[in-house]
Amino acid sequence: MLISSFAKATEMTTDTVRFYVRLGLLKPETTSKGGRHPYMIFSEKDLDRAMKISILQSLGYALREIAPLLEQDAAGILTPERSKELLAEQLAKLVDKRDHLDRMIAYVESKIESLNDVNLQPPDFRDYVGQRK
Repeated sequence: MLISSFAKATEMTTDTVRFYVRLGLLKPETTSKGGRHPYMIFSEKDLDRAMKISILQSLGYALREIAPLLEQDAAGILTPERSKELLAEQLAKLVDKRDHLDRMIAYVESKIESLNDVNLQPPDFRDYVGQRK
């Protein structure tokens, strides 16, 4: 399928698809049609790879972290044990982010409360931030 159909099927913009191709995350076949800008032909394998990219991004992985994971997966060297380790590491990062967000929410709620009651002292941001990892 051509880039416009692929973008629609993956719910990505054509610019995003081109960006992923430039980064080497997606590797479509190319044709001689199109002159200086050859047509890119995407396969079912590319659709599967795009789905994996989307999932990994939603789990908080950066594109620079995703590329080697995709290569290991394609080479068949990403074992279930290694996948489990990687997911456990990512889970710990997500829990840290959630804890930080919980502290920020508590701060904002306190700030709103102090603004509602002019007799209250405004909360000290440092009481909510803590040390971030």
